[in-house]
Amino acid sequence: MKRSPGEKRNLRAGAIFLLLFFLLLTDAQAGLGDRVFETTLSNGLKVILLENSKATLITFHIWYRVGSRNEDWGKTGLSHMLEHMMFKGTKKYGPEDYSRIIQENGGQTNAFTSRDFTGYFATLRSDRIQVVMDLEADRMQNLDLREEDFVTERMVVMEERRQRTEDDPQSFLMEQLEATAFQVQPYHWPIIGWMEDIKRITLEDLKEHYQTYYNPANSFLVVVGDFHRGEMLSRIEKTFGGIPRGVAPRQEKPEDPPQTGERRISVKKEAQLPFLVMGYRIPNLRHPDSYVLEVVNAILSGGKSSRFYRKLVLEKQLALEADSQNSHLSKDPALFYIYAVPLPGKKVEEVEKALEEEIERLQKEPVDQRELEKVKNQLESSFIYSQDSLFFQAMLLARYEIAQNWQGIDQYLPLIQRVTPEDIQRVARQYLIPDNRTVGTLIPLPPKPGQEPPAGSSGKDRMIR
Repeated sequence: MKRSPGEKRNLRAGAIFLLLFFLLLTDAQAGLGDRVFETTLSNGLKVILLENSKATLITFHIWYRVGSRNEDWGKTGLSHMLEHMMFKGTKKYGPEDYSRIIQENGGQTNAFTSRDFTGYFATLRSDRIQVVMDLEADRMQNLDLREEDFVTERMVVMEERRQRTEDDPQSFLMEQLEATAFQVQPYHWPIIGWMEDIKRITLEDLKEHYQTYYNPANSFLVVVGDFHRGEMLSRIEKTFGGIPRGVAPRQEKPEDPPQTGERRISVKKEAQLPFLVMGYRIPNLRHPDSYVLEVVNAILSGGKSSRFYRKLVLEKQLALEADSQNSHLSKDPALFYIYAVPLPGKKVEEVEKALEEEIERLQKEPVDQRELEKVKNQLESSFIYSQDSLFFQAMLLARYEIAQNWQGIDQYLPLIQRVTPEDIQRVARQYLIPDNRTVGTLIPLPPKPGQEPPAGSSGKDRMIR
């Protein structure tokens, strides 16, 4: 049969797609960990290397084991504020020189603060990697914290908080829900910090935070890309090996006791629509049930064939959006989130009832084997394709290293495949129950005269910057 040029192109594209998928699948099944090399320098700096010559690029990450969970009552927001100040220069480099130098060398850079870590990265051509290594080694030990920079940057952070949280009704509700759900452990406070705490932060607070947490013993490197291990190790040893070790602060934090009853809050804010969020207390990846919850999450909200979308959005036409999120890679036990935005004219109570019906269905009816295999395949393909990027390979290694250790990556697919319908019922009955949840409702207020109400955001991204 003669094919048109367009059909031939489509066939070639399909063949390339399948080849790429099978190559990625083979790598994933072999285990990412089989290709990773780990060592620790004499000063305590852990080094995680993954050679990948698919492009003449290297992504270089340095992560510090400090986030909002390492702060104290009345001193929230320090980790995020220090992340901002890390770009204000050292004794050798001036303010904003870091970003300028990376860009002049054709690279990209950014940073992020979370509950559990502060991470910095740059991606450059392989032959320029020494540039970022020199910059990172310098600011690990020689950060120049100046009062004038601090005063200015504190105002920037306060404005960031106003825009991202206080003027965003959904994010504000999420913040209040977490403050209610966590009463003991430091997930109680927001990553960016409470506004009053930001106002009270001093330059001396920042200097103490920097001296406590920014050292080789409390950090690690992840390097992924086009390099030879021996040469890279030699560069890292020469660049970072002479930095004093420092002391790794204790990472153990108190955890909340088991919840003994449902908690409910409501927030009144100028908004276009109501918003409903439910947070169920759950374990993280250190517990095998977290992998079952990954499957539960995919069943409920994994795309347009998921139960929430089909039932609440398409069939019942109750919600504009209905979604869930599993806190699999949090360092401490966190929350399984379920949230929804009702359609205009629909009541929050109707939406909540429909969400509960889908949860009860998980508890009472075994998931059909066909549906279970489908969501497992979705999770597997998503996990594999995320590793097609040098940056996301590095992110994956670093996230697992923070939560437990990077070797845990190779447990993900096997443990997902082992999940049974009985596991799903058991976990849904154990964790997704009213006594184990905190429910938050946004009650929209009309806009002030001359002001458009904010649309809000899902609040899913818990990293700052």
